Amino acid sequence: MKNITLTIIICSLFTSLLTAQDRSLINSGVDKYEKGDFSGASENFKQSVDNKFENYEGHFNLGDALYKQQKFDDAINSYKNALALTNRDEQKSKVYHNLGNSFLKSQKFKEAVGAYTESLKLNPDDLDTKYNLSYALKQMQQQQNQDKNQDKNDKNKDDKKQDQNKKDDNKDKEQDKNKDQQNNKNDEPNQQDEQQNQKQQPPPEISKEEAQRILNALKDNEKDLQKELRKKKGKAIKVEKDW
Repeated sequence: MKNITLTIIICSLFTSLLTAQDRSLINSGVDKYEKGDFSGASENFKQSVDNKFENYEGHFNLGDALYKQQKFDDAINSYKNALALTNRDEQKSKVYHNLGNSFLKSQKFKEAVGAYTESLKLNPDDLDTKYNLSYALKQMQQQQNQDKNQDKNDKNKDDKKQDQNKKDDNKDKEQDKNKDQQNNKNDEPNQQDEQQNQKQQPPPEISKEEAQRILNALKDNEKDLQKELRKKKGKAIKVEKDW
């Protein structure tokens, strides 16, 4: 990582509580670690903690070997185990420092800040931890700003989507309204068509008897009309027939 000091501390201290086999495994692990054989070193350290779980040195060094293999989550678990197995401030400060490094590599900047802070409480003069803490704080702030911008962008996208959905709904409603109006218009009777149909309908047919009856009625009406005229003027008026 650019411009960052990640100090990993190998703990090769032994206590009288460790058996000869445990000492041999840890010694072998440290030798392999220093030669760059981190996988072989982690196997030795893991075997030592499997033999005796209450082994601070084994857990701490296993965390270092796992860190070098970029197995940061596993390293964090090993450091936490080591932290639970010591009451010495110096050892705790080193564990917190390495925890901070592992969190930093995992881009868990908030957790890294917390670990470095705890380390400095126990060892306030550690310059490497101070530097790493400053770097982690900057990274955490950048991450928070990115999250805020992402939330803002997501909200704007949601708002635009809602606006578009409203426009689409209104457009659909308007189309449905126009469609209903067109259907109603198509259902209305066409006056011009009715008039045309009426013109095209042939006159009703009548029987000869009905036609004769109508002619007789017209003749009777004509006689009555002539009588009335003679009464008024005393002179007959000839009425022209139009049939």
